[in-house]
Amino acid sequence: MTSATRPRTPRRTLTGALATLGLSVGMILTTAAPSAQAATWPTPNGSQGVSSTISVSGTKDYGMKRLYGTGDLGSGSQDEDQGPILKLSDGAVLKNVIIGAPAADGIHCEGSCTLQNVWWEDVGEDAATFKGKSSGAVYTVSGGGAKEASDKVFQFNGAGTLNVSNFAVQNFGTFVRSCGNCSSQYKRTINLNSIEVTWKGGRIAGINTNYGDSATLRNITIVGDSSKKIVPCQKYIGNNTGKEPSSNGSGPDGTYCKYSSSDITYR
Repeated sequence: MTSATRPRTPRRTLTGALATLGLSVGMILTTAAPSAQAATWPTPNGSQGVSSTISVSGTKDYGMKRLYGTGDLGSGSQDEDQGPILKLSDGAVLKNVIIGAPAADGIHCEGSCTLQNVWWEDVGEDAATFKGKSSGAVYTVSGGGAKEASDKVFQFNGAGTLNVSNFAVQNFGTFVRSCGNCSSQYKRTINLNSIEVTWKGGRIAGINTNYGDSATLRNITIVGDSSKKIVPCQKYIGNNTGKEPSSNGSGPDGTYCKYSSSDITYR
């Protein structure tokens, strides 16, 4: 399900070398962690077309191979309900992969999952969707980066906690969105640490106050947004009817949006 959607534009096929900001792997979410450090966008170690969703269980290391959609996964559109390139079962770990264009609906996590050093060159419908139904589900995104997301990067539809650290994002609508109009709604907890955000962008986190969501932001670096247009934390009143949710303010409040001015650096 979507919320606060943006105008959809055709996806672009990437050619040539990519140059963007990326981050190293392995940071954990702590308030004492150092600020994000810029690194080089990875070079793919070969490419593989994917015509139907690949199911992943256990641990899968792609060794920096690029996966891209073909056939039914290769339209390059922003249509809802596209299949993902990869579908991770509960507890799966995905490492060292680049999602190229077309990217379809990226990655789906059916339960707790770990995405380690995963990069999206040109986000499709969403980069990753987290769908577990247990309040104890934990989704961990460690390292990697994403760019060219006309709507959302991470769509949090399920229950539990999403931890994202050492991640670079550029040209996006919303970085992490707690689903505003899913038919099943939950309390969702979002923790963001050592994130490098490069203009253009709309919102870093979007949460639903009426379901008790929270977003904690630490060590956030925003690049190129001299007018401070990117909203660090946008609050909404979510629903389960499919309607677009109404906004409910923004900014730190200690309960739903948990950060202070010192947690965000502009450069």
